[in-house]
Amino acid sequence: MTFLNSIKNNSTKHETPFDHWEYSNALSEGSIEEIIKADIPDLIKHNLSYDGTRAIDGGGAEFREGIASGGKAIKFRCFVSRENATQFPHLVKFINELQSKEIYETISKMIGKNLSNSYVRVEVICDREGFWLKPHCDIKEKLMSGLIFVNNTNESENLGTDLYNDKLEKVKTLPYRNNYGYLFTSGPNTWHGMEKKKILKERRCLQVNYVTFKTDWKVE
Repeated sequence: MTFLNSIKNNSTKHETPFDHWEYSNALSEGSIEEIIKADIPDLIKHNLSYDGTRAIDGGGAEFREGIASGGKAIKFRCFVSRENATQFPHLVKFINELQSKEIYETISKMIGKNLSNSYVRVEVICDREGFWLKPHCDIKEKLMSGLIFVNNTNESENLGTDLYNDKLEKVKTLPYRNNYGYLFTSGPNTWHGMEKKKILKERRCLQVNYVTFKTDWKVE
């Protein structure tokens, strides 16, 4: 299992500014190709601008309350579901790995939360010039959060996620490297975001969550 091998053999735990793990080589070449080719709407063409949240247009606050509908913003987001599974066969295989008992029990021990009754949620992301994400802590319904970066266009490594202390001072930037990721569990001081930075073409990544609310992908 590619992801299991990554978190077991290619991961490092960091405790500052909060517990998080960085890991590498978690995605297959097929998964990376699907992320690169995924058709993600360009907000500029829809007369929308980034508002510092993943909701994009203000229509998705329901996500922050743990409701899976997502409001209007859902049409600008690409969650891998049973409905679009045929477009993402490699990512579905990746999700199936995350559903496996061996993997979710391994992550449960890492983050100190029981994932045995959770659901997997995976989103293909393509951020473009103008994107930013204000410092925030994830909702408690996100038992595990993280991104896996796909940098195939020689974008700056500075485009990774920024981590902050409880005074909202930036402590570190996770490197935006190809097939490089991080994970952590939600908590009151897990402040993270991304300050406004120059994106030359696009910032592709895969958001990976275990959540308490229902998705198409229940763990086994």
